Amino acid sequence: MLIVQDNPKSPVSEAYRTLRTNIQFSSFDNELDTILVTSSGPSEGKSTTAANLALSMAEVDKKVLLIDCDLRKPSLHKKFNISNNKGLSNLLIGQFKFDEVAQKYSDNMCILTSGTVPPNPSEMLASKKMKQFLEEAKKIFDFIILDTPPVVAVTDAQLLSTMVGGVLLVVAAGQAEIGVAEKAKELLENVKANIVGVVLNKAEVTGGKKYGYYNYYYGEGNKKKGKKEK
Repeated sequence: MLIVQDNPKSPVSEAYRTLRTNIQFSSFDNELDTILVTSSGPSEGKSTTAANLALSMAEVDKKVLLIDCDLRKPSLHKKFNISNNKGLSNLLIGQFKFDEVAQKYSDNMCILTSGTVPPNPSEMLASKKMKQFLEEAKKIFDFIILDTPPVVAVTDAQLLSTMVGGVLLVVAAGQAEIGVAEKAKELLENVKANIVGVVLNKAEVTGGKKYGYYNYYYGEGNKKKGKKEK
């Protein structure tokens, strides 16, 4: 799941770095310091995308905050194998301060898990306290990534999209229905969300020249004993 961390030289890890670079260069006038990651439906890989994007940002000495805003079915704590006893929901109701709920994962990266499942997730995420929290977090972190529920299922992603600089829509190849993906885009556009791009996930790759160039760049397979380089 955390391929940028576990296998940093893989083609997939390099794809996440390309995504990082594209985001950094997507806006010249207004730097995108807050990105919301969502999908059209469940199990399309939005949380995995958010996690690996955060790891790739931290690689280039960016102070990164990764927030699990899926207060219904959180998963980031499982991916990073950390506690979810307290988190975002507990922070928003004033039960704990930020320093008490944020978990330092590396020198450049902190994770804020979802916390206790609340009875009113949408209202909590759309609150003034959530907006104020994000504004304060911007003063501390260079980059903030929000993992949210699928946009078609609930309104959470729509509500939060108005508080961030950009939105990434994750679409799983061979899984997402075209009509549902179009509906997700429409729902985000209805609230004037800044959709900076679409991540095509779970796409089948069968090698080819692209991987040949990648392996050549990293020197894999080019210097086998007894093999003459061309």
